Order: sequence, then C-alpha cells, then structure tokens
Amino acid sequence: MIVQRLEKSDKPADLEAMSKETEAELKERLSPTQYQVACQCGTEPPFDNEYWDNKAEGIYVDIISGEPLFSSKAKFDSGTGWPSYYEPIEAEEIVEVKDTSHGTIRIEVRSKTGDAHLGHVFPDGPEPTGLRYCINSASLRFVPKENLEAEGLGMYVALFA
Repeated sequence: MIVQRLEKSDKPADLEAMSKETEAELKERLSPTQYQVACQCGTEPPFDNEYWDNKAEGIYVDIISGEPLFSSKAKFDSGTGWPSYYEPIEAEEIVEVKDTSHGTIRIEVRSKTGDAHLGHVFPDGPEPTGLRYCINSASLRFVPKENLEAEGLGMYVALFA
C-alpha cells in the first residue's frame, strides 16, 4: 500500500487551503468536538466516542469532504477505545505526517481531500497489513451498507456481497 508521507511543515498552514468550506462554515456545520478533533488535531476520549464499538456493516467517510476512508470489513477491536482499521478503503485518500508532538515520534493520519486530522497509524495491527489505523470517531461519518446507493457510494456495495 502506498500512502503519501509529509513532514508537519509540509501541510497547508490553514484549513481553507484544502477545503471549499471556510473555517466559519466548518465551525457551523461540525459539532464542537468534530471541529476540535478534525480541524485542530484534537483527540476524543477512548471508549466514549461514537464508533469505537460500532459493529454495523458500511463505510466511514471523512467528516469534512465526505470521501470514503475506511470499511467495516477492515475494522477490528484493538482494545484502545477508538475505531481501528488495518487498511484504508482508498489508500490515495490517506496522508501520513511525521508527528513529533508529546515527546515521541508517531505517524499522524490525515485525509487528503478534507485535510482532516484522523488519528495515527501504528505498526502493531493484525494481518494482512500489520497496521493499526487508530482513528477518532469525530473525524468520521458512518454510512451503513444499506444507504450506500442512496448516498452515491454504490461502488462500495460489492465489499459486502
């Protein structure tokens, strides 16, 4: 799997550079938690977020752009309290950024189109990739498999056949 890797300094300086919506429009459309997590690189609490234990079939899209990011088929229980996936549904929509905050070196995961902070990726996940994309629910919107066609995401129905 190929993902784009950037240094923190390579990402756009402000949200409007990547989004058609202004910062004010995003603040109005998103909940305060969604805005803080997706737009200001926040983290929601473990085990107290919308999708950490969601077991329904469907796909998870970027809260900002609506682009497909992860499938329930790649979701697993990592025991961390956040939704975890072993691979993205569309690898080209994922951007990895070296994150040296908090005195450690981690790889931040962002959405390419919406430039949303999603979470981090770690090399301790299950096969077949060995990766664990630890993602904030607040950066995602879940689309159940029965709603994929209606939401213009019919090409992903085959994942659940």
